[in-house]
Amino acid sequence: MNIKTKLTIAIAVLVAMIVLVVALSITNLQILTATEPNSPAAGPGLNRALIWVSLTGGICIVIGLTILIKLPDSITRPIQELSDNLLEIANHNYNVSLNLNGSRELETMSKAFNRMANRLNDYHNSTLADLKTSKRYMETIINAINEPIIGLDMESNILFINDEALKVLNLDRAATEGRTAQDIALRNDLLRKLLCGLCDQKEQPFKNDNRHPLKIYADNKECYFQVKYMNISMKGCDGEKMEQRGNVILLKNITEFKELDTAKTTFISTISHELKTPISAILMSLQLLEDKRIGQLNPEQEELSESIKENSERLLNITGELLNITQVESGKLQLKPKITKPIELIEYALKATRIQAEKFGIQLEVEYPDDNRIKKLFVDSEKIAWVLTNLVNNAVRYSAEQGRVVVGARQQDDTHVELFVQDFGKGIDPRYHESIFEPYFRVPGTKVQGSGLGLSISRDFVEAHGGRLRLESEIGKGCRFIISLPV
Repeated sequence: MNIKTKLTIAIAVLVAMIVLVVALSITNLQILTATEPNSPAAGPGLNRALIWVSLTGGICIVIGLTILIKLPDSITRPIQELSDNLLEIANHNYNVSLNLNGSRELETMSKAFNRMANRLNDYHNSTLADLKTSKRYMETIINAINEPIIGLDMESNILFINDEALKVLNLDRAATEGRTAQDIALRNDLLRKLLCGLCDQKEQPFKNDNRHPLKIYADNKECYFQVKYMNISMKGCDGEKMEQRGNVILLKNITEFKELDTAKTTFISTISHELKTPISAILMSLQLLEDKRIGQLNPEQEELSESIKENSERLLNITGELLNITQVESGKLQLKPKITKPIELIEYALKATRIQAEKFGIQLEVEYPDDNRIKKLFVDSEKIAWVLTNLVNNAVRYSAEQGRVVVGARQQDDTHVELFVQDFGKGIDPRYHESIFEPYFRVPGTKVQGSGLGLSISRDFVEAHGGRLRLESEIGKGCRFIISLPV
């Protein structure tokens, strides 16, 4: 019997009982009305009417209460059972069944629900098996990678870690299960250092620390690793916006390249030292040739002598730059700081470049506060003066003839002073603002001048003082190199 039939019968029964009670009351009322009040039959008739009405009313009340109790339960019970089973399925419990009897509709619904639950259970089991297979496959791939790799979620729980990372971190896999990276890092200095680097990367996403490899003792020797931090992002609930779900820490073994770089640095240092002696001998011999007491040179000889002098000085400058960069790369850069006024550094750079500026007709200008309220610097004046001289030299070389170059200083804030060199040449494309400080890099389309090491060495010298060297430039508006140094 379906719900519609139950409701129809219940309503019909209630209506029939009401009609019966009303009809019985009317019938007895007519009988009593037709009977004389003083008649001997009036009393028994009244009692009989009351009995019939009371008995019929009592039966109707019992039937109504029975319908009131049984009918709602017979309707809500299947719905409640269906709701409970749907809740189990929502909780990924597909081993449920629905057994509703009493009507064809309920039995049909039970069969459909059970068929759906069986299919969901089969799909869940097959999907879970596929996920487990995919997980094992991914773990195999990650373990096959020769570089240490660690995956973390947003709560720093370890999602995956390969065997190479476990070996480098001196951990076993059992020690990482069910624990966060912070818990493990409490007793693991290397992992703590990697997590600190990850936090720094989040705070300064554009900071580049690739120049400082991580030295780790592994494989019974000192190894060098390049640390890379990558974000794990995926589409959010809206299916469009990308949301960060974790991070990957990758350690690239660069020990072989570091050893080659060390060998290269040693070779360059040796060659540079060996070259300085013959170059100095050439310049000394050239001075003897130019001495008028020995004899007068003809115009061709003077031109040849000038060419030899320029090329020898250029070669001497290149060897000096090579020696400087080998000091930086080998970590043997020694600073001899002393209290220095910024104007003294500017005057030194102007004096060192004045002849070259006059040769190209470049006007050198100084921009310095009239009140001279700039704090003094505690720096290695020779190295910072070298940096400033190199920047002015570059500005002169890449400026148009009869142009101008501005050299100046200003108080950036209470703790920093800025020195700057401004030219008004062609400018540099913003794409190359970072690459230009790399060794041997040249902006495409520029003439080959110098060794390509000047800006790289300048940056290293400035950063060795805890400062920063940056470039502000637009195509057609010249370049402005800014040195920011702590006071």
